[in-house]
Amino acid sequence: IDNHLIAVTKPAGLLTQPDRNTDESLIDQTRQWIKEKYNKPNNIFLGLVHRLDRNVSGVVLFARTSKAASRLSKQFREGIPKKYYKAIVLGKLEREHNTLVHYLRKEKTFKTTIFPRKAPTAKRSELSYEVIYSLEKKSLIEVSLSTGRFHQIRAQMAFIGHPIIGDVKYGAPESLPNQEIALHAHKLVFNHPISNEEITLTSPQPKTWEQFEI
Repeated sequence: IDNHLIAVTKPAGLLTQPDRNTDESLIDQTRQWIKEKYNKPNNIFLGLVHRLDRNVSGVVLFARTSKAASRLSKQFREGIPKKYYKAIVLGKLEREHNTLVHYLRKEKTFKTTIFPRKAPTAKRSELSYEVIYSLEKKSLIEVSLSTGRFHQIRAQMAFIGHPIIGDVKYGAPESLPNQEIALHAHKLVFNHPISNEEITLTSPQPKTWEQFEI
């Protein structure tokens, strides 16, 4: 945290920002924390510059001034920040590291359809993964994103036959508690909106992953 930014770790199951059906969200909790910690009045500015799916845990960055918000939003629009995730996927991957390129289309059902080659309204999607640790029936991988598409990691890993644990929407056999899936945004690298220095934020693996013995 500084005068321009605050970074927090989002637990799985919590929305980044409120929707019509819920009051509880990360942005509101963070606002409340700033209010109590610094004895601030109610109108605390927090700029949302990126978000994580409800099912996903990990590092989320908010802007504390409108100037920082517009500069950070521009960085995210231009794909400058580097995003790294850890995921536990089903099965043992044939290749220790690989780059996947597919074409993804977000549907009205809030699910992504994936195509192996160009298709109408589908956007090119690229990620690279590296296997950190492998057991017979599951693997811990690190994923770096070259594009930021809706449900990209979930859809691409499922498409090659290795859905994320708990992700029943994309083919995992069973769900996890609290709508969690085993996907965690563990590192974000970006340029500070004011000083322009490179900042690296990291978030430790969720405690809930201890059950997977990975």
